[in-house]
Amino acid sequence: MASTDVFLRQDAAYRESVLPNAVRKRVAVEAGVTGFWRQFVGLDGAVIGIDTCGASAPADQLYKHFGITTAHVVEAAKSL
Repeated sequence: MASTDVFLRQDAAYRESVLPNAVRKRVAVEAGVTGFWRQFVGLDGAVIGIDTCGASAPADQLYKHFGITTAHVVEAAKSL
């Protein structure tokens, strides 16, 4: 989802076509606070991201440290 603001301004039919209510297993990846994404993945989904502050390093090192990796995303999706 490129812009949550734009998505949320769309009508209900469009939002349903993109995120159907029947699909309960969703994964969001955010290089920041994860709580915001619960509205899109629901309680049955998974959100991978960073919920702490103060870490400083190159992005690739931070992503690995916080589990924002392809392997972790695949693992999360399979676990759902």
